[in-house]
Amino acid sequence: MVLIAVLFLSYSAFGDMLPAGFAIKSYTLQELIQFQIFSANGIFGSALGIAATTVFVFVLFGAFLEVTGAGKFFIDLAFSIAGKYRGGPAKAAVLASAGLGSISGSAIANTVTTGSITIPMMKKLGYKPEQAAGIEAAASTGGQIMPPIMGAGAFVMAQFTGVPYSEIMLASIAPAILYFFCTLLYVHLMACKLNLKAANRTEAVMSVMKEGAHHLIPLALITTLLMMAYSPLLVGVAGCAAILVTAALRKHSRIGLQKFIEGMKNGALMALPISAACGAAGIIVGVVGQTGIGLQFTQFVMDFSGGYLLIALGLISIVALVLGMGLPVTAAYIVLAVMAVPMLSDFGLSLLTAHLIVFWLSQTSNVTPPIALAAFAGAGVANANPMKSSVEAFKLAGGLFIIPIMMAYTNLVDSSAGAWSLTLSIVQTLTIIIAIAVSIEGYLLRVLTTAERLLAFSTIPLILLNPFGAGFVGIIIIAGLILTQWRGKPQVT
Repeated sequence: MVLIAVLFLSYSAFGDMLPAGFAIKSYTLQELIQFQIFSANGIFGSALGIAATTVFVFVLFGAFLEVTGAGKFFIDLAFSIAGKYRGGPAKAAVLASAGLGSISGSAIANTVTTGSITIPMMKKLGYKPEQAAGIEAAASTGGQIMPPIMGAGAFVMAQFTGVPYSEIMLASIAPAILYFFCTLLYVHLMACKLNLKAANRTEAVMSVMKEGAHHLIPLALITTLLMMAYSPLLVGVAGCAAILVTAALRKHSRIGLQKFIEGMKNGALMALPISAACGAAGIIVGVVGQTGIGLQFTQFVMDFSGGYLLIALGLISIVALVLGMGLPVTAAYIVLAVMAVPMLSDFGLSLLTAHLIVFWLSQTSNVTPPIALAAFAGAGVANANPMKSSVEAFKLAGGLFIIPIMMAYTNLVDSSAGAWSLTLSIVQTLTIIIAIAVSIEGYLLRVLTTAERLLAFSTIPLILLNPFGAGFVGIIIIAGLILTQWRGKPQVT
């Protein structure tokens, strides 16, 4: 992170020494300091301001929730819901991470915390160690895009766009559900291919709810207040207060002085790297604004892509991956937003759509080889090969790449498009997710023939090239394939 910030500062200071096309007017040390310290676009810009206020309060909210035992409740609830189905522990890992991911604020931390429970259970059931690590990494990464808290980046997005957080949260519901559907689908197909069974014994849902349902009250409160367009800072404070009150309803979750201090300490420790990342991102954003490199990046992508949106999205994905090598996802989003959003707007995308695309793509470094930070963390827990684990995570988290493309080509996050348009966009995205999953795994309701796999794969370009024309043909093909297999005799159900 520090090296990337230094690299950008060096570009400001010595940019005039670079070859034509990359050269810029260099700036003196005094000019750099004045811009970085006293400008609203430098170190102490909006990103660090949000990190020190709203983000800190929600990190504290998550820390208090953890010390009350909410983490165990979410894991137990997930197992009680999904454990009785084929591949239950893996599906429970996905559901638990969906609930805990946004609260922890870190895909890596969530992979280690939740994975210490779910990964051994997945291995015991019959999943390969690399598969177990990949499943947990993909699920934990998804927690960063799951409303109502969606990680620190979502609050920065609200500041950048001027769009109310409630609107960002609403727009993110359908994509987040589709992401976890994608991950669950892969998990289910793996379980079917490996002929895995359900968990031997699971606790009843009502029994789990009886012990820990009070943990849901603060989450319900902050969701309601955010939807009512209250200030996120006020909502975060109210959420922290609600935890202190509701935790007192059960003896095992009650927060005494020791737990209170522990929650405050954990919150501060969790907030420190976020604030540092936002400060470093502020330096990079300042360089982008001062030198005009953002305009150069836009021009480069437009020229290289030939005006094709799909190619431009591919280039942005590569840049996101490179930034993810040295920056946390929040900082990567901030930098990428400054550089890529103007270019996406030139393609006719709305401001919110462009930011959501960048926000999603900035998460990819957690699961994409050869970086795959969350997958490597999961491999450590699973005692698995890190690179093979990252390949599994990349496959399971395919929604991180598919869904941003569908945001660009359909009305998936356009709240003004109407119910019919949103429904059609969801169906089209589901179709592509199913098509890619069954093409890769070679399994639907039974093993697919080569011809069936090719037929499923052929629907992808149909939907991407013409979502509202040939895309209907793709939907019909996948529906027909499902119906054909359903009417046959499946090898494994």
